[in-house]
Amino acid sequence: MNDITHRPASEARADLLDLLTALSQLREAVVADGRALIERWGGPFSGDAVPGTENLAHYLALRRRDLSDLQSRLSSYGLSSLGRSEAKVIEALDALSATLRRLTGETDAPYPTPAAMRAGEDALDAARDGIFGAVPRTPHAVVMVTLPSEAAGEPALIRRLMEAGMGCARINCAHDDAAAWEAMIANIRAAEAELGRNCRVLMDLAGPKCRIEQLRAPEKLRLYRGDRFSMVATLDPRSGGPVAIRPSFPEAIGQLALGAEVWINDGKIGARVVSADAVAVELEVFSARSKGERLKVEKGLNFPTTDLRLPPLTPKDFRDLDVVAAKADLVGFSFVQETSDVDLLQDHLAARRGALPRQTIVLKIETPLAVRNLPQLIVRSALHHPTAVMIARGDLAVELGFARLSEMQEEILWLCEAAHVPVIWATQVLDQFIKEGAPSRAETTDAAMAQRAECVMLNKGPFLAEAVTFLRDVLARMDRHQSKKFARFTPLRAWD
Repeated sequence: MNDITHRPASEARADLLDLLTALSQLREAVVADGRALIERWGGPFSGDAVPGTENLAHYLALRRRDLSDLQSRLSSYGLSSLGRSEAKVIEALDALSATLRRLTGETDAPYPTPAAMRAGEDALDAARDGIFGAVPRTPHAVVMVTLPSEAAGEPALIRRLMEAGMGCARINCAHDDAAAWEAMIANIRAAEAELGRNCRVLMDLAGPKCRIEQLRAPEKLRLYRGDRFSMVATLDPRSGGPVAIRPSFPEAIGQLALGAEVWINDGKIGARVVSADAVAVELEVFSARSKGERLKVEKGLNFPTTDLRLPPLTPKDFRDLDVVAAKADLVGFSFVQETSDVDLLQDHLAARRGALPRQTIVLKIETPLAVRNLPQLIVRSALHHPTAVMIARGDLAVELGFARLSEMQEEILWLCEAAHVPVIWATQVLDQFIKEGAPSRAETTDAAMAQRAECVMLNKGPFLAEAVTFLRDVLARMDRHQSKKFARFTPLRAWD
């Protein structure tokens, strides 16, 4: 074996003392910056949300700094690199400080208690159980299922999904109507009583999702790179003229500047504004497959380079809230962007709920502005309601760019763990399996990555029940190996 070179004891002690000084200064700065953040958010606060709010502020203060050099130096002594400090920032710093103090001669330096070190994780688990109901030992993550329209008239479908392991049912209020939603919920409650199982109901407000409302184009038209078309505030699809679309929110047009990007149908078409006025813009396609792409009514529109200002709740949402406030366990807030949006929804829920317990608000993060405002959105919501965050990866991928999505979904997971707020991992999980009955290799890996969230959402399709069973198996297997960013060293059996 090679000889191991040891650093002299005096050199090591001097380095450890220097590390202790750096860590003490870091802790002081994190506490001070965290206090300033809380004041900026309107604090100090009181109530159950305080520990999560304070830890979130400390985490943001910690992560504003480049700690990579400090981490490397700590790692060289076999010490914690703070890489698992999300849920307990100050406790992690104090535990590391106690170790450094003992290594430098302060033999009775106190450690935080085991309960204090677990408090953040325990708070997150309690929030998950409070929102989704107590879950079995494995998998750790709840499986949420988007119900198809058939669920209103087929109680057996609900029963089959719950037997497969559905722990939360999602009703998308962009589809069906109040009568259908109430029938779905009645079927869920009947299955709960029959099976002795819990299944919470998320009702997802449609929100200001911008879509193509009207289209003027030759039949089966395909757009190619370099083609141009218009987006206009008023349109008669029957009239002749160049290719044009009318968005469901015409007020978006006046907010588009030259060079602004518009993406259509989940990013299948990318176009850029080449001329603009208050009621119309001309767009040139810069991204499309070589065989071209079709323009279709009802396809979604995204504006990733524009902080689009649309009303957070539409007239339809206000009508739907009458049912949502009465029937839902969780309320999905689509396209939430600013704290005033949260205030608006909370006011309308309170007006309809009266003395009933406050429902969980699910903040659906779908735009760059929502990402930037996420800490404030969490704090504003959690101070008054149980709160969860949905990483709505469909719109978010188009808004942020696909390359940035992978990084951002990780950062949102870390941020929410710091706030002790459960995360729902959503959009296209096991999508091919649900539609065709067999998973792709890539989506199986994606499902395994979803294990770090507290809830994983599946969309609807003919093989939905089978996908629920498959997903729960994947999640349970990954629970053996991973807890958030913590790798569990359980025995590896494949090479025994």
